Amino acid sequence: MPKLSDFEEFLENRRIPIRLACKTESGWPLVLSLWFIYRDGSLYCATRKNARIVDYLLKNSDCAFEIAADQPPYCGIRGQARASIDQQRGVEILELLLDRYLGSRNNSLAEKLLEKSVDEVAIRLDPVNIFSWDFSKRMEDASPKMDLLDIRVCP
Repeated sequence: MPKLSDFEEFLENRRIPIRLACKTESGWPLVLSLWFIYRDGSLYCATRKNARIVDYLLKNSDCAFEIAADQPPYCGIRGQARASIDQQRGVEILELLLDRYLGSRNNSLAEKLLEKSVDEVAIRLDPVNIFSWDFSKRMEDASPKMDLLDIRVCP
């Protein structure tokens, strides 16, 4: 069974959100997109401590995830994980996410998010099962020509 470490290059070079799925109190599934960072075999996200996703994951830590681009050629990883909420690392993870996705903390979005960072918690995802796919070869002649600046890294 693959581990997240098998996909380090993909996880570190793709700056796309993770799609995280969990069960709500009503039993219906919920999918949301969050920024993520890979560290030491786990995926981390940050969110406000009063976000509903926090309550849902505290009640049922079983979840699923997908990291995949919306543009061809399609490739990515998905899997199932157990989530835990870390009340102490929210600010740390938020700062790492801002650096990763925005390139710095010196912009209006970063400043706005950091103003309320005392309310941030970290979501840690520890994968149980991981699956990957890469349709690059299958879509080779069907995909639009990629811009030279668009770096394609598939797992």
